Amino acid sequence: MNFQEIFGQEPTIEASAPGRVNLLGEHTDYNDGFVLPTTIPQRTTVQLGLSGDKQHHFYSENLDERVTISQSDPTPSGFASYVFGCIRLLEKEGYTIPAVNVYVNSFVPMGCGLSSSAALEVAMLRALRELLNLPLDDVRLAQIGQQVEIQYAGLNCGIMDQMASSLASTDSMLFLDTRTLERRVLPFPAGAEILVIDSGVHHELAAGSGYNQRRAECEEAAHLLGVKALRDITDPQVTESLPELLAQRARHVITEDNRVLEAVEGVSAQRFGELMNASHTSQRDDYEVSVPAVDSLAAILQETPGVFGARLTGGGFGGACVALVETGKGAEIAKNVLEHYNSAGHTGRVLVCPEL
Repeated sequence: MNFQEIFGQEPTIEASAPGRVNLLGEHTDYNDGFVLPTTIPQRTTVQLGLSGDKQHHFYSENLDERVTISQSDPTPSGFASYVFGCIRLLEKEGYTIPAVNVYVNSFVPMGCGLSSSAALEVAMLRALRELLNLPLDDVRLAQIGQQVEIQYAGLNCGIMDQMASSLASTDSMLFLDTRTLERRVLPFPAGAEILVIDSGVHHELAAGSGYNQRRAECEEAAHLLGVKALRDITDPQVTESLPELLAQRARHVITEDNRVLEAVEGVSAQRFGELMNASHTSQRDDYEVSVPAVDSLAAILQETPGVFGARLTGGGFGGACVALVETGKGAEIAKNVLEHYNSAGHTGRVLVCPEL
């Protein structure tokens, strides 16, 4: 069903935003560190129109779910929490938001670590910005989107996902310093392209997952080391003074920041792939956010000819692997990898491949 069929009117505004895949810099953004994402072709689209009954009406095409809510109602759950959170935070910024009809349609895979929630937040904020002519630039939209995630979805996230969705593109990498928000657009390593394969293990990062726990552990480690954030340490040996668990968490963040900083100096595709492989090992062993199926998929990718490197991408606890592969070989690599991976009973699938 389309907007007209759901709401009995044509939409006034349409806006969209992409999902993202992070090449290096996992779990560094909430430690004030460095990240290197790019966007994926799949996007989330939001259509808006004014409501005629002083209530907000939200509809998700993907979920076939409709939510009606008034200004005085508590925050809804599910997809509507993100939509309503965008409205609420703009109101807290001092803007008057009329009652709206909202139609959401997303092609960003959910539960795969590709930031479907950030795509929804940025698309919704873009639509409201256009509808109401709000004086908000793309960085401010990302900052508001991050607060939606924290305050209305309960995920104490960094700002990478929203900045990537708001500012990055599919044909380049976005190097971002998450403390200062300074950024540079960089080319992919020569002769290489991105392949993303879903492990088939759905992840869920909302409150109650290990994600918020990892952030708390990092903050405790930074406190014990006497720094504002782990980004302020460059030597992983400093972590040896910490309790073992905190040392592991801090070691991942410090070495991951170092990997990003090396990658942005313009390394070869082979070296970039080695950094991705090291990143996966660090996430698996020190940060403990991987799962056996993802480890298996990453290992198969890493051993496949034409693959420079591969790693878990996203918050972890399931989701997808991103690989850097030889240009023009993505489809062939994906076919071979999935045959091997799925023969063990998994349900992997290609999410991003330039040749498909």
